[in-house]
Amino acid sequence: MRLDIREATIDSVHNSLYSGLTSCREVVSSFLSRVEAFDTRINAIISLNPAALALAERIDAALAVGNATGPLFCIPVLLKDNYDTSNMNTTGGNLGLAGSQPSVDAPSVVALERAGAVILGKVNLHELALEGLSVSSLGGQTINPYDFSRTPGGSSGGSGAAVAASFSVLATGSDTVNSLRSPASANSLFSIRPTRGLISRAGIIPISYTQDVIGPIARTVKDVATALTVMASIGFDSADNATALVPETSRGMDYTIFLTAGNLKGIRLGVINGFFNRTDSNETAPVNEAMDTMIHKLQSAGVIIIPINEGIYNVTAIRSLDVQRFEYRESMDTYLTQPSLNGVHPHNLLELYAMDSSSGSGKFLVIPSQYEFVNTVLISSTSNATYASIQSNIHSLTVALHSTLSQNNLDAIIYPEQQNLVVKLGSPSQSDRNGILAALTGSPVVTVPAGFSAASEEAPVGVPIGMEILGRPWQEESLLRIAYQIEMLTHVRRMPAWAKETVEAKSYVGVPVVKPNNRNIPTEYPVGVL
Repeated sequence: MRLDIREATIDSVHNSLYSGLTSCREVVSSFLSRVEAFDTRINAIISLNPAALALAERIDAALAVGNATGPLFCIPVLLKDNYDTSNMNTTGGNLGLAGSQPSVDAPSVVALERAGAVILGKVNLHELALEGLSVSSLGGQTINPYDFSRTPGGSSGGSGAAVAASFSVLATGSDTVNSLRSPASANSLFSIRPTRGLISRAGIIPISYTQDVIGPIARTVKDVATALTVMASIGFDSADNATALVPETSRGMDYTIFLTAGNLKGIRLGVINGFFNRTDSNETAPVNEAMDTMIHKLQSAGVIIIPINEGIYNVTAIRSLDVQRFEYRESMDTYLTQPSLNGVHPHNLLELYAMDSSSGSGKFLVIPSQYEFVNTVLISSTSNATYASIQSNIHSLTVALHSTLSQNNLDAIIYPEQQNLVVKLGSPSQSDRNGILAALTGSPVVTVPAGFSAASEEAPVGVPIGMEILGRPWQEESLLRIAYQIEMLTHVRRMPAWAKETVEAKSYVGVPVVKPNNRNIPTEYPVGVL
Protein backbone atom coordinates (compact mmCIF):
# COMPACT_ATOMS: atom_id res chain seq x y z
CA MET A 1 0.00 0.00 0.00
CA ARG A 2 1.48 3.34 -1.06
CA LEU A 3 1.85 6.21 1.37
CA ASP A 4 -1.28 8.30 1.96
CA ILE A 5 0.13 11.78 2.55
CA ARG A 6 -3.08 13.07 4.10
CA GLU A 7 -2.21 13.64 7.76
CA ALA A 8 1.22 12.07 7.10
CA THR A 9 3.68 12.08 10.00
CA ILE A 10 7.44 11.59 10.21
CA ASP A 11 6.88 7.98 11.28
CA SER A 12 4.41 7.17 8.49
CA VAL A 13 6.74 8.59 5.82
CA HIS A 14 9.70 6.68 7.24
CA ASN A 15 7.73 3.44 7.51
CA SER A 16 6.79 3.66 3.84
CA LEU A 17 10.32 4.56 2.77
CA TYR A 18 12.14 1.93 4.78
CA SER A 19 9.70 -0.83 3.82
CA GLY A 20 10.14 -0.06 0.13
CA LEU A 21 6.54 1.01 -0.46
CA THR A 22 7.57 4.39 -1.83
CA SER A 23 10.58 6.49 -2.77
CA CYS A 24 11.57 9.94 -1.59
CA ARG A 25 10.88 11.32 -5.06
CA GLU A 26 7.36 9.89 -4.90
CA VAL A 27 6.86 11.42 -1.44
CA VAL A 28 7.95 14.86 -2.59
CA SER A 29 5.97 14.59 -5.85
CA SER A 30 2.85 13.67 -3.88
CA PHE A 31 3.09 16.78 -1.75
CA LEU A 32 3.84 18.97 -4.78
CA SER A 33 0.78 17.53 -6.53
CA ARG A 34 -1.36 18.35 -3.52
CA VAL A 35 -0.06 21.92 -3.40
CA GLU A 36 -0.68 22.35 -7.12
CA ALA A 37 -4.22 20.97 -6.84
CA PHE A 38 -5.42 22.69 -3.69
CA ASP A 39 -3.44 25.82 -2.88
CA THR A 40 -5.88 27.93 -4.87
CA ARG A 41 -8.36 27.21 -2.05
CA ILE A 42 -6.25 28.50 0.85
CA ASN A 43 -3.42 30.50 -0.76
CA ALA A 44 -0.69 29.37 1.62
CA ILE A 45 2.32 28.97 -0.69
CA ILE A 46 4.58 31.84 -1.79
CA SER A 47 7.29 29.83 -3.57
CA LEU A 48 8.45 26.26 -4.09
CA ASN A 49 12.01 25.05 -3.84
CA PRO A 50 13.35 24.41 -7.38
CA ALA A 51 15.84 21.90 -5.95
CA ALA A 52 13.28 19.80 -4.06
CA LEU A 53 13.04 16.94 -6.58
CA ALA A 54 16.79 16.80 -7.15
CA LEU A 55 17.31 16.58 -3.40
CA ALA A 56 14.73 13.79 -3.19
CA GLU A 57 16.64 11.85 -5.84
CA ARG A 58 19.88 12.21 -3.88
CA ILE A 59 18.07 10.93 -0.81
CA ASP A 60 16.83 7.93 -2.80
CA ALA A 61 20.42 7.20 -3.83
CA ALA A 62 21.46 7.26 -0.18
CA LEU A 63 18.53 5.01 0.71
CA ALA A 64 19.57 2.50 -1.97
CA VAL A 65 23.01 2.01 -0.38
CA GLY A 66 21.73 1.85 3.19
CA ASN A 67 22.79 5.38 4.10
CA ALA A 68 19.36 6.61 5.16
CA THR A 69 20.17 8.69 8.21
CA GLY A 70 18.73 11.68 10.01
CA PRO A 71 15.59 12.15 12.10
CA LEU A 72 13.97 14.12 9.24
CA PHE A 73 15.19 11.89 6.41
CA CYS A 74 13.03 12.78 3.34
CA ILE A 75 10.50 14.73 5.43
CA PRO A 76 8.93 17.58 3.39
CA VAL A 77 9.11 20.83 5.36
CA LEU A 78 7.70 24.25 4.50
CA LEU A 79 9.39 27.40 5.80
CA LYS A 80 7.72 30.60 6.85
CA ASP A 81 9.02 33.15 4.34
CA ASN A 82 11.04 35.05 6.90
CA TYR A 83 13.66 32.26 7.09
CA ASP A 84 16.76 33.00 4.99
CA THR A 85 17.41 30.50 2.19
CA SER A 86 20.20 30.72 -0.35
CA ASN A 87 18.20 29.27 -3.26
CA MET A 88 14.87 31.06 -2.68
CA ASN A 89 14.17 34.72 -2.03
CA THR A 90 13.24 35.65 1.53
CA THR A 91 10.46 38.21 1.30
CA GLY A 92 8.56 38.43 4.57
CA GLY A 93 5.53 38.65 2.28
CA ASN A 94 6.56 42.22 1.38
CA LEU A 95 6.73 43.46 -2.21
CA GLY A 96 9.73 45.62 -1.32
CA LEU A 97 11.65 42.46 -0.40
CA ALA A 98 10.46 40.37 -3.37
CA GLY A 99 13.96 40.49 -4.86
CA SER A 100 15.87 40.02 -1.61
CA GLN A 101 18.19 37.00 -1.89
CA PRO A 102 20.25 35.74 1.06
CA SER A 103 23.53 34.07 0.13
CA VAL A 104 23.49 31.73 3.13
CA ASP A 105 20.80 29.66 4.81
CA ALA A 106 19.61 30.49 8.31
CA PRO A 107 21.27 28.15 10.87
CA SER A 108 17.87 26.61 11.59
CA VAL A 109 17.45 25.78 7.90
CA VAL A 110 20.93 24.24 7.83
CA ALA A 111 19.98 22.11 10.85
CA LEU A 112 16.80 20.89 9.13
CA GLU A 113 18.68 20.00 5.95
CA ARG A 114 21.45 18.20 7.86
CA ALA A 115 18.76 16.11 9.52
CA GLY A 116 17.59 15.01 6.06
CA ALA A 117 14.61 17.31 5.56
CA VAL A 118 13.47 18.30 2.08
CA ILE A 119 12.67 22.01 2.10
CA LEU A 120 9.60 22.05 -0.10
CA GLY A 121 9.15 25.82 -0.29
CA LYS A 122 8.09 28.99 1.46
CA VAL A 123 4.68 29.92 2.86
CA ASN A 124 2.81 33.17 3.32
CA LEU A 125 2.73 35.10 6.57
CA HIS A 126 1.28 38.29 7.84
CA GLU A 127 3.42 40.95 6.19
CA LEU A 128 6.80 41.04 7.94
CA ALA A 129 5.13 39.09 10.78
CA LEU A 130 3.65 42.29 12.24
CA GLU A 131 0.07 41.07 12.85
CA GLY A 132 -2.03 37.94 13.01
CA LEU A 133 -4.27 37.98 9.93
CA SER A 134 -1.79 36.36 7.48
CA VAL A 135 -2.27 38.89 4.70
CA SER A 136 0.66 40.41 2.82
CA SER A 137 1.33 42.67 -0.15
CA LEU A 138 3.24 39.88 -1.91
CA GLY A 139 1.30 36.80 -0.83
CA GLY A 140 -2.23 38.16 -0.43
CA GLN A 141 -4.65 36.65 2.07
CA THR A 142 -4.20 33.08 3.31
CA ILE A 143 -7.51 31.38 4.09
CA ASN A 144 -8.39 29.17 7.05
CA PRO A 145 -8.79 25.62 5.67
CA TYR A 146 -11.56 24.85 8.19
CA ASP A 147 -13.66 27.91 7.41
CA PHE A 148 -13.02 29.81 4.20
CA SER A 149 -14.61 32.92 5.72
CA ARG A 150 -11.95 33.16 8.45
CA THR A 151 -8.26 33.91 8.77
CA PRO A 152 -5.79 31.12 9.62
CA GLY A 153 -4.33 32.96 12.59
CA GLY A 154 -0.92 34.50 12.28
CA SER A 155 1.58 35.67 11.66
CA SER A 156 2.63 32.11 10.72
CA GLY A 157 -0.77 31.52 9.16
CA GLY A 158 0.65 30.10 5.94
CA SER A 159 2.52 27.51 7.99
CA GLY A 160 -0.58 26.50 9.93
CA ALA A 161 -2.90 26.39 6.93
CA ALA A 162 -0.41 24.41 4.85
CA VAL A 163 0.17 21.74 7.50
CA ALA A 164 -3.56 21.43 8.18
CA ALA A 165 -4.13 20.93 4.45
CA SER A 166 -1.36 18.26 4.29
CA PHE A 167 0.89 20.30 2.01
CA SER A 168 3.86 19.15 4.12
CA VAL A 169 4.54 17.01 7.17
CA LEU A 170 5.55 20.03 9.25
CA ALA A 171 6.38 23.70 8.90
CA THR A 172 8.39 26.34 10.68
CA GLY A 173 7.20 29.58 12.17
CA SER A 174 8.35 32.51 14.23
CA ASP A 175 6.70 34.04 17.28
CA THR A 176 7.01 37.61 18.53
CA VAL A 177 3.68 37.79 20.37
CA ASN A 178 1.44 34.88 19.31
CA SER A 179 2.67 33.75 15.95
CA LEU A 180 3.54 30.07 16.47
CA ARG A 181 0.54 29.50 18.71
CA SER A 182 -2.22 31.42 16.96
CA PRO A 183 -1.96 29.36 13.71
CA ALA A 184 -1.70 26.11 15.68
CA SER A 185 -4.85 27.03 17.57
CA ALA A 186 -6.73 28.09 14.43
CA ASN A 187 -5.74 24.97 12.46
CA SER A 188 -6.06 22.20 15.08
CA LEU A 189 -2.30 21.69 15.26
CA PHE A 190 0.51 21.39 17.78
CA SER A 191 3.37 23.86 18.14
CA ILE A 192 6.05 24.89 20.57
CA ARG A 193 7.32 28.34 21.38
CA PRO A 194 10.65 27.37 23.00
CA THR A 195 12.44 29.26 25.74
CA ARG A 196 14.12 32.30 24.21
CA GLY A 197 17.67 31.27 23.28
CA LEU A 198 17.07 27.55 22.76
CA ILE A 199 17.08 27.97 18.96
CA SER A 200 19.25 30.52 17.16
CA ARG A 201 17.23 33.28 15.52
CA ALA A 202 20.03 34.23 13.14
CA GLY A 203 18.90 34.41 9.52
CA ILE A 204 15.28 35.21 10.42
CA ILE A 205 13.77 38.57 9.46
CA PRO A 206 13.64 40.14 12.94
CA ILE A 207 11.18 42.21 14.91
CA SER A 208 12.20 42.15 18.56
CA TYR A 209 15.33 40.87 20.29
CA THR A 210 13.34 40.55 23.52
CA GLN A 211 10.36 38.68 22.11
CA ASP A 212 11.35 36.80 18.94
CA VAL A 213 11.68 33.00 18.91
CA ILE A 214 11.31 30.38 16.18
CA GLY A 215 9.97 26.83 16.20
CA PRO A 216 7.92 24.10 14.48
CA ILE A 217 4.22 23.49 13.79
CA ALA A 218 2.96 19.95 13.12
CA ARG A 219 0.02 17.55 13.40
CA THR A 220 1.40 15.56 16.36
CA VAL A 221 3.39 16.25 19.50
CA LYS A 222 5.99 13.70 18.42
CA ASP A 223 6.63 15.52 15.16
CA VAL A 224 6.95 18.81 17.06
CA ALA A 225 9.40 17.20 19.49
CA THR A 226 11.46 15.74 16.63
CA ALA A 227 11.64 19.07 14.81
CA LEU A 228 12.51 20.89 18.05
CA THR A 229 15.34 18.44 18.69
CA VAL A 230 16.76 19.18 15.24
CA MET A 231 16.32 22.96 15.36
CA ALA A 232 17.79 23.22 18.87
CA SER A 233 20.85 21.18 17.82
CA ILE A 234 22.41 24.40 16.50
CA GLY A 235 23.59 25.10 20.04
CA PHE A 236 25.52 28.29 20.74
CA ASP A 237 25.52 30.73 17.84
CA SER A 238 27.61 33.88 18.09
CA ALA A 239 25.15 35.57 15.72
CA ASP A 240 22.46 35.27 18.42
CA ASN A 241 23.92 35.76 21.88
CA ALA A 242 20.69 34.64 23.55
CA THR A 243 21.84 31.10 22.73
CA ALA A 244 24.55 31.49 25.39
CA LEU A 245 21.82 31.30 28.04
CA VAL A 246 20.97 27.65 27.34
CA PRO A 247 21.96 25.48 30.34
CA GLU A 248 24.26 22.55 29.68
CA THR A 249 21.49 20.13 30.68
CA SER A 250 19.39 21.33 27.74
CA ARG A 251 22.11 21.22 25.08
CA GLY A 252 21.86 18.36 22.59
CA MET A 253 18.65 17.06 24.16
CA ASP A 254 16.44 14.58 22.30
CA TYR A 255 12.95 15.74 23.23
CA THR A 256 11.23 12.68 21.76
CA ILE A 257 12.48 10.40 24.57
CA PHE A 258 10.19 12.16 27.02
CA LEU A 259 7.03 11.19 25.10
CA THR A 260 6.45 8.06 27.13
CA ALA A 261 3.34 6.13 28.01
CA GLY A 262 1.89 7.23 31.29
CA ASN A 263 -0.92 9.25 32.72
CA LEU A 264 -1.69 12.73 33.96
CA LYS A 265 -2.64 11.73 37.49
CA GLY A 266 -1.23 14.16 40.03
CA ILE A 267 -0.14 16.77 37.47
CA ARG A 268 -0.84 20.26 38.81
CA LEU A 269 -2.06 22.75 36.22
CA GLY A 270 -2.92 26.36 36.95
CA VAL A 271 -5.75 28.00 34.99
CA ILE A 272 -5.51 31.78 34.47
CA ASN A 273 -9.12 32.88 34.77
CA GLY A 274 -8.27 36.38 33.58
CA PHE A 275 -7.39 34.95 30.17
CA PHE A 276 -11.02 33.95 29.47
CA ASN A 277 -13.78 36.18 28.11
CA ARG A 278 -16.89 34.91 29.89
CA THR A 279 -19.18 37.33 28.07
CA ASP A 280 -21.52 35.08 26.12
CA SER A 281 -21.40 35.49 22.34
CA ASN A 282 -21.19 33.34 19.24
CA GLU A 283 -17.44 34.03 19.10
CA THR A 284 -16.52 33.53 22.77
CA ALA A 285 -18.92 30.77 23.92
CA PRO A 286 -17.34 28.00 21.77
CA VAL A 287 -13.91 28.79 23.24
CA ASN A 288 -15.22 28.68 26.80
CA GLU A 289 -17.14 25.46 26.15
CA ALA A 290 -14.10 23.77 24.59
CA MET A 291 -11.83 24.83 27.45
CA ASP A 292 -14.35 23.83 30.12
CA THR A 293 -14.72 20.42 28.47
CA MET A 294 -10.96 20.03 28.27
CA ILE A 295 -10.51 20.97 31.93
CA HIS A 296 -13.20 18.47 32.93
CA LYS A 297 -11.44 15.71 30.96
CA LEU A 298 -8.15 16.58 32.61
CA GLN A 299 -9.71 16.48 36.07
CA SER A 300 -11.30 13.13 35.28
CA ALA A 301 -7.82 11.88 34.33
CA GLY A 302 -6.46 12.91 37.73
CA VAL A 303 -5.09 16.37 36.96
CA ILE A 304 -5.24 18.81 39.86
CA ILE A 305 -6.59 22.14 38.59
CA ILE A 306 -5.54 25.28 40.48
CA PRO A 307 -7.43 28.52 39.70
CA ILE A 308 -5.13 31.51 39.18
CA ASN A 309 -6.91 34.77 39.93
CA GLU A 310 -3.98 37.13 40.56
CA GLY A 311 -4.60 40.62 39.22
CA ILE A 312 -1.24 40.77 37.49
CA TYR A 313 -2.60 38.42 34.81
CA ASN A 314 -4.58 41.14 33.08
CA VAL A 315 -3.87 40.56 29.42
CA THR A 316 -4.69 44.15 28.44
CA ALA A 317 -2.16 45.51 30.92
CA ILE A 318 0.42 42.92 29.89
CA ARG A 319 0.09 43.92 26.23
CA SER A 320 1.19 47.45 27.15
CA LEU A 321 4.65 46.01 27.89
CA ASP A 322 5.18 44.91 24.27
CA VAL A 323 8.62 46.28 23.27
CA GLN A 324 8.69 45.49 19.56
CA ARG A 325 7.94 49.14 18.74
CA PHE A 326 11.27 50.10 20.31
CA GLU A 327 13.37 47.26 18.92
CA TYR A 328 12.03 46.73 15.41
CA ARG A 329 13.79 49.51 13.49
CA GLU A 330 17.21 48.74 14.94
CA SER A 331 16.78 45.00 14.34
CA MET A 332 15.60 45.45 10.74
CA ASP A 333 18.34 47.95 9.89
CA THR A 334 20.90 45.39 11.04
CA TYR A 335 19.26 42.61 9.02
CA LEU A 336 18.95 44.68 5.83
CA THR A 337 22.62 45.73 5.89
CA GLN A 338 24.16 42.30 6.51
CA PRO A 339 26.76 41.38 3.85
CA SER A 340 25.08 38.04 3.15
CA LEU A 341 21.90 39.72 1.85
CA ASN A 342 22.05 40.06 -1.92
CA GLY A 343 19.54 40.86 -4.63
CA VAL A 344 17.40 43.97 -4.87
CA HIS A 345 16.33 45.17 -1.45
CA PRO A 346 16.18 48.32 0.70
CA HIS A 347 19.00 48.88 3.16
CA ASN A 348 17.04 50.15 6.14
CA LEU A 349 13.50 50.22 7.45
CA LEU A 350 12.84 53.82 6.43
CA GLU A 351 13.82 53.00 2.86
CA LEU A 352 11.63 49.89 2.89
CA TYR A 353 8.54 51.85 3.88
CA ALA A 354 9.25 54.63 1.42
CA MET A 355 9.33 52.23 -1.52
CA ASP A 356 6.58 51.64 -4.04
CA SER A 357 7.93 49.61 -6.93
CA SER A 358 4.76 50.01 -9.00
CA SER A 359 4.27 53.78 -9.01
CA GLY A 360 7.19 55.41 -7.24
CA SER A 361 4.68 57.47 -5.31
CA GLY A 362 6.24 56.79 -1.94
CA LYS A 363 3.22 54.93 -0.58
CA PHE A 364 3.73 52.26 2.02
CA LEU A 365 3.71 48.72 0.76
CA VAL A 366 2.27 47.31 3.95
CA ILE A 367 -1.42 47.12 4.68
CA PRO A 368 -3.00 50.16 6.37
CA SER A 369 -3.52 48.31 9.66
CA GLN A 370 0.24 48.54 10.12
CA TYR A 371 0.67 52.25 9.34
CA GLU A 372 0.33 53.48 12.92
CA PHE A 373 2.75 50.82 14.10
CA VAL A 374 5.30 51.70 11.43
CA ASN A 375 4.99 55.45 12.00
CA THR A 376 5.76 54.87 15.68
CA VAL A 377 8.61 52.48 14.95
CA LEU A 378 10.39 54.88 12.60
CA ILE A 379 10.87 57.40 15.41
CA SER A 380 11.40 54.94 18.28
CA SER A 381 14.41 53.02 19.53
CA THR A 382 15.81 51.32 22.60
CA SER A 383 17.18 54.72 23.66
CA ASN A 384 13.65 56.01 24.33
CA ALA A 385 13.21 56.99 27.96
CA THR A 386 10.26 54.64 28.46
CA TYR A 387 12.08 51.56 27.11
CA ALA A 388 14.13 50.93 30.25
CA SER A 389 11.10 51.27 32.53
CA ILE A 390 9.09 48.85 30.39
CA GLN A 391 11.95 46.33 30.52
CA SER A 392 11.91 46.70 34.31
CA ASN A 393 8.20 45.94 34.33
CA ILE A 394 8.80 42.90 32.12
CA HIS A 395 11.31 41.67 34.69
CA SER A 396 8.72 42.13 37.44
CA LEU A 397 6.14 40.21 35.40
CA THR A 398 8.64 37.39 34.85
CA VAL A 399 9.39 37.18 38.57
CA ALA A 400 5.66 37.15 39.35
CA LEU A 401 5.06 34.32 36.85
CA HIS A 402 7.84 32.22 38.35
CA SER A 403 6.42 32.93 41.80
CA THR A 404 2.96 31.76 40.69
CA LEU A 405 4.44 28.52 39.38
CA SER A 406 6.50 27.92 42.52
CA GLN A 407 4.05 28.96 45.22
CA ASN A 408 1.31 26.80 43.73
CA ASN A 409 3.73 23.95 42.98
CA LEU A 410 2.51 23.93 39.38
CA ASP A 411 3.76 21.75 36.57
CA ALA A 412 2.38 24.22 34.03
CA ILE A 413 -0.27 26.87 33.43
CA ILE A 414 -3.07 26.52 30.86
CA TYR A 415 -5.43 28.95 29.13
CA PRO A 416 -7.03 29.38 25.69
CA GLU A 417 -4.70 30.80 23.05
CA GLN A 418 -7.48 33.10 21.93
CA GLN A 419 -10.48 34.27 23.93
CA ASN A 420 -12.70 34.16 20.85
CA LEU A 421 -12.73 32.20 17.60
CA VAL A 422 -10.12 33.12 15.02
CA VAL A 423 -11.44 36.24 13.30
CA LYS A 424 -13.19 36.63 9.97
CA LEU A 425 -11.47 37.75 6.79
CA GLY A 426 -11.41 41.54 6.61
CA SER A 427 -11.18 42.03 10.37
CA PRO A 428 -8.85 44.85 11.47
CA SER A 429 -6.80 42.63 13.77
CA GLN A 430 -6.59 39.19 15.37
CA SER A 431 -8.36 40.09 18.59
CA ASP A 432 -8.02 38.92 22.19
CA ARG A 433 -5.08 36.56 22.00
CA ASN A 434 -3.22 35.56 25.17
CA GLY A 435 0.26 34.86 23.84
CA ILE A 436 1.88 38.05 25.15
CA LEU A 437 2.62 36.52 28.57
CA ALA A 438 5.07 33.97 27.18
CA ALA A 439 6.43 36.41 24.61
CA LEU A 440 7.53 38.90 27.27
CA THR A 441 8.75 36.43 29.89
CA GLY A 442 10.59 34.19 27.41
CA SER A 443 8.68 31.18 28.72
CA PRO A 444 8.19 27.96 26.74
CA VAL A 445 4.67 27.11 25.57
CA VAL A 446 3.22 24.07 23.82
CA THR A 447 -0.07 24.62 22.01
CA VAL A 448 -2.49 21.70 21.69
CA PRO A 449 -5.91 21.36 20.04
CA ALA A 450 -8.63 21.86 22.67
CA GLY A 451 -11.80 21.54 20.62
CA PHE A 452 -13.98 22.96 17.87
CA SER A 453 -16.95 25.24 17.56
CA ALA A 454 -20.18 23.65 16.40
CA ALA A 455 -20.20 22.55 12.78
CA SER A 456 -21.85 24.95 10.35
CA GLU A 457 -22.22 25.54 6.63
CA GLU A 458 -19.08 27.72 6.67
CA ALA A 459 -17.16 25.34 8.96
CA PRO A 460 -18.19 21.72 8.21
CA VAL A 461 -16.20 20.27 11.11
CA GLY A 462 -16.19 23.44 13.20
CA VAL A 463 -13.59 26.14 13.81
CA PRO A 464 -10.54 24.88 15.73
CA ILE A 465 -9.76 26.11 19.25
CA GLY A 466 -6.33 25.73 20.85
CA MET A 467 -4.97 25.68 24.40
CA GLU A 468 -1.58 26.95 25.58
CA ILE A 469 0.49 25.02 28.14
CA LEU A 470 3.09 27.37 29.66
CA GLY A 471 5.97 26.23 31.83
CA ARG A 472 9.30 27.16 33.34
CA PRO A 473 12.28 28.17 31.19
CA TRP A 474 14.29 25.26 29.75
CA GLN A 475 11.59 22.74 30.71
CA GLU A 476 10.42 21.96 27.18
CA GLU A 477 10.65 18.24 27.86
CA SER A 478 8.14 18.49 30.71
CA LEU A 479 5.67 20.50 28.62
CA LEU A 480 5.98 18.13 25.67
CA ARG A 481 5.35 15.15 27.94
CA ILE A 482 2.20 16.78 29.32
CA ALA A 483 1.08 17.75 25.81
CA TYR A 484 1.71 14.22 24.53
CA GLN A 485 -0.37 12.69 27.30
CA ILE A 486 -3.15 15.20 26.64
CA GLU A 487 -2.99 14.30 22.94
CA MET A 488 -3.28 10.58 23.78
CA LEU A 489 -6.13 11.25 26.20
CA THR A 490 -8.27 13.55 24.07
CA HIS A 491 -7.48 12.93 20.37
CA VAL A 492 -9.04 16.29 19.50
CA ARG A 493 -7.44 16.95 16.12
CA ARG A 494 -9.55 16.60 12.98
CA MET A 495 -8.53 17.38 9.42
CA PRO A 496 -10.48 19.92 7.31
CA ALA A 497 -13.42 18.31 5.52
CA TRP A 498 -12.23 19.14 1.99
CA ALA A 499 -8.67 18.03 2.78
CA LYS A 500 -9.87 14.42 2.80
CA GLU A 501 -9.85 14.59 -1.01
CA THR A 502 -7.01 12.68 -2.63
CA VAL A 503 -4.77 13.74 -5.52
CA GLU A 504 -2.97 11.50 -7.98
CA ALA A 505 0.75 12.22 -7.76
CA LYS A 506 2.25 13.62 -10.95
CA SER A 507 5.56 12.54 -12.44
CA TYR A 508 7.20 15.94 -12.42
CA VAL A 509 10.17 16.77 -14.60
CA GLY A 510 10.76 19.91 -12.54
CA VAL A 511 9.13 21.60 -9.58
CA PRO A 512 5.97 23.48 -10.63
CA VAL A 513 6.25 27.26 -10.47
CA VAL A 514 3.96 29.11 -8.09
CA LYS A 515 3.09 32.46 -9.63
CA PRO A 516 1.89 35.36 -7.46
CA ASN A 517 -0.91 36.23 -9.89
CA ASN A 518 -3.86 34.74 -8.02
CA ARG A 519 -3.26 35.85 -4.49
CA ASN A 520 -6.72 36.69 -3.15
CA ILE A 521 -5.45 40.24 -2.53
CA PRO A 522 -8.39 42.35 -1.36
CA THR A 523 -8.93 45.63 -3.19
CA GLU A 524 -9.20 47.39 0.17
CA TYR A 525 -7.34 46.31 3.24
CA PRO A 526 -8.86 46.59 6.73
CA VAL A 527 -7.88 49.65 8.71
CA GLY A 528 -6.70 49.14 12.28
CA VAL A 529 -3.60 48.98 14.43
CA LEU A 530 -1.20 46.27 15.50
